[in-house]
Amino acid sequence: MASHRKWSPTGTRIAGIRTPALATAALTSVALLSQTANAAPSADSKPSIEEVEKKVDDLYHQAEAATEKYNATREKTAQQRKRVDSLLDDVAQRTEKLNTARDELGSFAAAQYRTGASAPDTATLLLADNPQDYFDQTQLMDRLTSRQKVAVDDYITEQAATTKKRAEASQSLQTLTTTQSALRTSKADVQRKLAEARDLLSELTAEEKARLAAIEKKKQEAADRKAAELAQQQAAAEKKAQEAAAQQQTTSAATGTTSTTGTTGTTGTTGSSATDSSYTAKADKALAFARAQIGKPYVWGATGPGSYDCSGLTQAAWKAAGVDLPRTTWDQVNVGTTVPLSDIKPGDLVFFYDDISHVGLYIGNGMMIHAPKPGAYVREESIFYGGESIIHSVVRPA
Repeated sequence: MASHRKWSPTGTRIAGIRTPALATAALTSVALLSQTANAAPSADSKPSIEEVEKKVDDLYHQAEAATEKYNATREKTAQQRKRVDSLLDDVAQRTEKLNTARDELGSFAAAQYRTGASAPDTATLLLADNPQDYFDQTQLMDRLTSRQKVAVDDYITEQAATTKKRAEASQSLQTLTTTQSALRTSKADVQRKLAEARDLLSELTAEEKARLAAIEKKKQEAADRKAAELAQQQAAAEKKAQEAAAQQQTTSAATGTTSTTGTTGTTGTTGSSATDSSYTAKADKALAFARAQIGKPYVWGATGPGSYDCSGLTQAAWKAAGVDLPRTTWDQVNVGTTVPLSDIKPGDLVFFYDDISHVGLYIGNGMMIHAPKPGAYVREESIFYGGESIIHSVVRPA
């Protein structure tokens, strides 16, 4: 029969430590502690300038998206408040009519009771909260004169309409309360993200701020080069189109033919030219307004005249040209005609980011006027300020 003995580790024991396993582990721990003590500090895990720049840009982008949500909610709140006010006015007017109808019923009842022409139950009918129910129970309609019947009908109609409008007003008030709460939430979200961005920037040293400015300058120079490339491409395309038109005129003169509005091609060209001319006139007015706003501060939720956010500026600029745009970027992008970037013209709206949270007004040569971000001012800038990849779409609003 096998013996049952506890397993004993091999190797000698020195000062209560089994060797070699535990001794090796102990020596390794001492070595690691020594290395940690002698190692250089990790700079408190402070983010690099590039990381700070990206984080701040992300926060500003998030703040702009939250601003557009705030704008949409504020517009919805204003519309709901108008509806509530209208309903309350309607209820007040209907209540006044209801009281007048009740007074008329009361005067009928009092007169009939004094002359003995009415039984007490008829008076009860005329003063009841719901005369129609009383009709169904007592069948007293035959006892009323035609004028009294009309008065009762009017009262019942006004009573039902007033009850309905009161219910609508109550529901609208609840909806208004909900949108006001959402408005406060959106506002707090914007303020929180802007505060976080400010805190990040405030922690930078003077040297770090200089490095950040150098990074921004480098990005701006790259964006300006990209804008110049677009301008050259458009100029080349325009020159080619002019040369083609001149060649067509030369060919027509040589063959003795003349262009008339009877030809399909000429008719289309004429219509296109008229449309282009009309758009250019409106765009010029919008651009003139936008240029006059350069230097004014970006303020989220602002629509002028002293400050603007991005969509507030484009809305105001095109309003000066007689074109009404919606308040938010999310709605403005759906107005007018979407065109390719290669066909962009002065006056067009340029939208940015997948969430369409920013917009600028194109002025030509790859440049735009926009209200960039908190802490900045309305200015001219390349549409490639954040790289071509962030351009969402181009819209011709008129």
